Amino acid sequence: MDIKKLLKESLRSAMPIFIGLTLTVIFYFIIFRFDGLSNALSKLVSILTPFIYGGVMAYLLRIPYDWLEKRLSKILPENKKGMLKGLCVFIVMLFALIIVYLLLIMIIPALVKSIASIIQELPPALTRFQGIISAYTTDNEVLDNYIGQAINGIETNGLEWLKNSILPYLTSLMDGFASTFGSIFGVLYNLFIGVIICIYLLLGKSTFARQGKMLLYSVFKRGTAERALKEIAFIDKTFVGFLGGKILDSAIVGLICYVFCLIMHFSLGMKNIVLIAVLIGVTNIIPFFGPYIGAVPSALVILIDSPVCCLIFIVFIIFLQLFDGNVLGPRLLSQSVGLTGFWVLFSITLFGGIFGFTGVLLGVPVFAVIFDYIRRWVHKKLKKNQITELLPDK
Repeated sequence: MDIKKLLKESLRSAMPIFIGLTLTVIFYFIIFRFDGLSNALSKLVSILTPFIYGGVMAYLLRIPYDWLEKRLSKILPENKKGMLKGLCVFIVMLFALIIVYLLLIMIIPALVKSIASIIQELPPALTRFQGIISAYTTDNEVLDNYIGQAINGIETNGLEWLKNSILPYLTSLMDGFASTFGSIFGVLYNLFIGVIICIYLLLGKSTFARQGKMLLYSVFKRGTAERALKEIAFIDKTFVGFLGGKILDSAIVGLICYVFCLIMHFSLGMKNIVLIAVLIGVTNIIPFFGPYIGAVPSALVILIDSPVCCLIFIVFIIFLQLFDGNVLGPRLLSQSVGLTGFWVLFSITLFGGIFGFTGVLLGVPVFAVIFDYIRRWVHKKLKKNQITELLPDK
């Protein structure tokens, strides 16, 4: 037998064993050296934090940048086309900074004022509530004692939390970050560098895209590279559709809630309307659980001042979430994820448990991409095995 052929067959036979041993070593390293790997990854993420900030900002601002570039390219004369990218980046960054500044000067003072009023109103409200409960539990001393202890605990711990944690932190945001200068300075430094990186990414967007394609085509064959680019385009479409739609959806929900709270303020004297609208709008970004996470503390804040307003608010939130879940949300998100409620809940639980809050926010589009890959693979195998009757109707 030819020695060359024998060596080739031996190598082909030994390759699965080599791959298996390599995967075993990698698995062993991950399991028994996970702490070291985790620390190394944490350190790497900490070093690259400005680039992560800049990449996220550039990814979110890319849509208005592309829209503005397309419009201005039709207006500017040919001799001014060289300044098109710089002008688009300047307008987009200025617009984003103005929005962030307006939100901060509107929201932070209102939040501080709302929390300060809650601190003042909480003790008398709990005293009134305890009096109402005591009127119904006078015949049962044990139950009355338990309720009294629970209310006292809420009063003591709630006030301590508001006074010592929330109010000082919000006040520090307005007074120059005096109490938490070190950590806040680090965040501000990373954000500043991130803004610079964002500008570089937006200006060099086409260059980076071309370099990525060059690298892809140099490593893989043309067909494989084109399929990879098609998959990258699908992932990008899924993430942009979900994140953009979810942010717009939450902004609209927060605005509707603010208008309702404003009406309640002038008609029934409802307080803390900015705090409540911000809670509802921000938490609505979280899929599935977000509406409930925002509605519960908001209802408790309203209950402290007016039980009637609290009841009306709960009814309003139910109708608002029905409108958002069945009309507004599906229209804005269109078919960006294409997951049923069960798989949305599954993806949030899975990725939230692994990656924490980041997994809760991004778990749905990530799982949507994985789900689509599995769906296409299953359809391909069914067609190959000629079992087309199980395929869904077009």
